[in-house]
Amino acid sequence: MTQAIVITDVVTTDAGEHRDKATAEQPGQTESSRTVWESAEGIRSGVWEVTPGSFSSTRPEYHEMCQIVSGRATIEEADGTAFEVGPGSLFITPEGWTGRWTVHETLRKVWVVIPFAALAAPVRGEA
Repeated sequence: MTQAIVITDVVTTDAGEHRDKATAEQPGQTESSRTVWESAEGIRSGVWEVTPGSFSSTRPEYHEMCQIVSGRATIEEADGTAFEVGPGSLFITPEGWTGRWTVHETLRKVWVVIPFAALAAPVRGEA
């Protein structure tokens, strides 16, 4: 029997150990990430947290859906367009997206990553 995966409080759940943010524009910025589910096709979902600072970001070969649960940031896209995110914000960064995040206060999000390979996979039960 398949059962649901439940996190009763995504704001306080353990998001994993903080490590240096690889694409940080200044030293000391850290991030943590915890995958809570992954399908056989590589679709994944989890919780991510990052401390204040700025960093570059790309989406090579996957789409990502993000729901901010705490913190605030400004996200600037490659063309200079910027948008603010905070608790309750939902946005999608499609494959090929590039941009820059400026995190104003420690930010936590839940995320779903859909790799291109999963989109090409046959649906279970289809012949």
